[in-house]
Amino acid sequence: MRLQGKRAFVTAAGQGIGRAIAERFSAEGAYVVATDLKNDLLAGLGTAEAFALDVTDKAALQAAVENAKADILVNCAGFVHAGTIAEATDADFDVAMNLNVRSQFHAMQAALPGMVERGHGSIVNIASVASSIIAAPNRFIYGMSKAAVIGMTKSVAIDYVTKGVRCNCICPGTVESPSLQNRLRAMGDYETARATFIARQPMGRIGTPEEVAALALYLGSDESGFTTGQAHVIDGGWAAG
Repeated sequence: MRLQGKRAFVTAAGQGIGRAIAERFSAEGAYVVATDLKNDLLAGLGTAEAFALDVTDKAALQAAVENAKADILVNCAGFVHAGTIAEATDADFDVAMNLNVRSQFHAMQAALPGMVERGHGSIVNIASVASSIIAAPNRFIYGMSKAAVIGMTKSVAIDYVTKGVRCNCICPGTVESPSLQNRLRAMGDYETARATFIARQPMGRIGTPEEVAALALYLGSDESGFTTGQAHVIDGGWAAG
């Protein structure tokens, strides 16, 4: 088991990528603390601990992270806002910054002192290929927020590279999830929207949460001990074109 003896803290673990990561980490021997805004989504997860947590509540988030004493922190919580800059509102901008960016900032800030004290730690942030890597249509606010995640990741990595702590981020393309299904239905013509999303991946399919979880496992484990400060793209070739 590749994570035997390690402790992991995962946000947004109720569904999609976060759940797949929590399940994979647990299967690999980690003591997993799984959190989600909606407690009912954590049912049947089978991790060591699972409880409701609003990651935009700084005090609650940082207390939970500090109590977890995690060797691995995985920041998965986020929301995809649609629209161009012309359609962006201050309210949506604030939501994206608070959920997609500030929650990761606060979680890392709480986890780092303990990791430094113990002399080891791995932080895995979920960003997106739609960020500073490539531009996706109608993703102005989302792309901005995920570019910020990449910037934070690199900054933490360089500041803690000599302290035994690594920090990387994962940049998925389109991945199957309840969130994706909701976005496709919201576009009005589900089948056309799905075909369009599939077509933009040169591989000709949408990714799976389990594929992202496999990359998270590598980054969280000691196998990636020489890897830090990187934005790892997993997008079916979208960014390669």
